[in-house]
Amino acid sequence: MNIFLEHYGKNQLTPKQILKNPMLFLAFGFGSGLVKKAPGTCGTLAAIPVYLLLAQTSFMVYSLLTVIVTLVGIKICDDAANLLGEHDFNGIVWDEIAGYLITLWFVPFSWQAVLLGFVLFRFFDILKPFPIKWIDQHVQGGFGIMLDDVLAGIFAGGVLLLCKMTGIIS
Repeated sequence: MNIFLEHYGKNQLTPKQILKNPMLFLAFGFGSGLVKKAPGTCGTLAAIPVYLLLAQTSFMVYSLLTVIVTLVGIKICDDAANLLGEHDFNGIVWDEIAGYLITLWFVPFSWQAVLLGFVLFRFFDILKPFPIKWIDQHVQGGFGIMLDDVLAGIFAGGVLLLCKMTGIIS
C-alpha cells in the first residue's frame, strides 16, 4: 500500500519532481503534502517543528518570520499552482504552515497550546466558516490560497487566546 499518489496536479508531476524543485518542496510542506489522505493535516503537523524552532525566539523575531512565511507563501503557492496546472491543489500545504504559525502567534508556549492550536486550526481550516469559505471559493492565485488559511489561523488564534485568558489552558 502506497501512501503517495503516482502523479500530482493536472500536469501530472511525480513525487520526485516535486521534491527536487525547491519551490514545490516548500509548497508541499517539505514533502508532507505528498500523502494521499489528509495532506492539510500532514502539512499542519509539519508546521509543529517550525513553530517549536520559532517559539525559542523573541516575540519580534517570531512576528517578523511569521509575516515573511505568510508573504513569501503567496509567491510559493502561486508558483506551485502554476507548475501543477491546478489552483489550490490539496498537496500545497505552505498555507497550513503559515496558518498554524498565525494560530500560535499571540499565545505563550505550552504543550497544551501546541495541541489545542493544532486542533483549532484544523477545525477552522476544514469547516471554513464565513468568510473563509467565500474567500476560498472566490479569491484566486497564491493570495487566495494563502488568505483562507490566514483567516483560519486568526480565528483559531482568537479562540486559543480566549482559552488562555480564561484559564482553560495554562
